[in-house]
Amino acid sequence: MKTRKLGNIEVSPIGIGCMGFSHGYGQIPSEDYSIEAIRTAFEFGCSFFDTSEVYGAQLYHYGHNEQILGKAVKEFRNSVVLATKLMFEKSEISAEGSAYAVIKKHLEKSLENLQTDYVDLYYLHRINPEIPVEIVAEAMGKLIDEKLIRGWGLSQVAKNTIQKAHEITPVSAVQNLYNMVERDCESEVLPYCLANNIGLVPFSPTASGLLSGKLNAKSDFSHSDDVRKFIPQLSKENMQKNAPLVELVSEFAKRKNATPAQIALAWMLHKYPNVVPIPGSKNKERILENLGAWSVELSESEFSELQSTLDKIEIHGHRGIEEFQGGGMKDWGKK
Repeated sequence: MKTRKLGNIEVSPIGIGCMGFSHGYGQIPSEDYSIEAIRTAFEFGCSFFDTSEVYGAQLYHYGHNEQILGKAVKEFRNSVVLATKLMFEKSEISAEGSAYAVIKKHLEKSLENLQTDYVDLYYLHRINPEIPVEIVAEAMGKLIDEKLIRGWGLSQVAKNTIQKAHEITPVSAVQNLYNMVERDCESEVLPYCLANNIGLVPFSPTASGLLSGKLNAKSDFSHSDDVRKFIPQLSKENMQKNAPLVELVSEFAKRKNATPAQIALAWMLHKYPNVVPIPGSKNKERILENLGAWSVELSESEFSELQSTLDKIEIHGHRGIEEFQGGGMKDWGKK
């Protein structure tokens, strides 16, 4: 298992998105199970764990997910890379006096939740249209100088926004939607990131389970806390239309003695050296399955065949990569 780098931060080639332990995919597992799952992932070789101050706020409270992760990794904190995220309002700047003061206040709460004195990777969760990204970048630079964070990043952003931020304080990573059905990053974001030593951290790298082969048009997302009901590719109509893609990864999975999800992950690992996907799951077995994708190697001929066939398949449903604070899940896929 070869490590990868997000800027200058070394991580396992696949990380874990921890949101599902607090929110998003139906029934929430117990805290004990969640902690055990995170520790099992670490023992398997995963060194990169992603959370956010907001994960869990819908059902519990702000910081719920951070607290679970902090408890789980407390005994080996310095052996892992922790990423978390913040969002803030313009009114907070007026109250605190500067964007730096606001961001530091949010960070201090995350540090308490995570039971640590530094965060490895600190993201702005969504761009706030009322707050220039340049002043966020400047504040992040100060936090890096103070050794409270090792690097910083942005999420769901286009190339122009990354460039504006990177010119102020070098960006370590961009966490955008990227998978076989959502490939907007390939046109401008990935080329810019490759040229500027920025990692791309794809969330939903298996298209929220579509590419796992375990979902179909009869899958039930009716639970009040299941975000999949809002994902364009997972509507009943689009799932039926996207069947050829699922069949493609399933066929390759049989040939490689792997699972469809592992093929979807191996595809992006082969394609870009700066990509570090963070599949999310609340199920320990699925987590280990996803991590096992780093052992699935595609030959050049296998990758070429997979890519050329993928390019011929029409994808139904599109969310995109540019989203802003204040938007809702019901807006996904809408112009």
